[in-house]
Amino acid sequence: MKLLVVWFLNALALLAVAYLMPSIHVSGLSRALIAAALIGLVNMLIKPLLVLLTLPATILTLGLFILVINGVLFYLVGHVLQGFEVQSLMAGILGALLYSIISWALSALVLGDKD
Repeated sequence: MKLLVVWFLNALALLAVAYLMPSIHVSGLSRALIAAALIGLVNMLIKPLLVLLTLPATILTLGLFILVINGVLFYLVGHVLQGFEVQSLMAGILGALLYSIISWALSALVLGDKD
């Protein structure tokens, strides 16, 4: 049940990012749900490989290169999925950063610290 709540909160965060950034567009809630699932899948499968391959750049930039990796993956999902559009790589980087902040805040508000 918690997984479904987090998935829905991530879709709401994606809709909020699309509302706040004119260079990112989401068609509706159904596309936001699909995009949130695809972003999660890409972050789970592809991101660890990219982090490993770009480890020297990540070390040289003191970890800031991971923001670029997140932006590239966000931009990639925007080009693969119909109904979710990210216009530029810079919009992808800023969108991924904003998406993670909003998603974290929503999860903290709704789920709280129940441990």
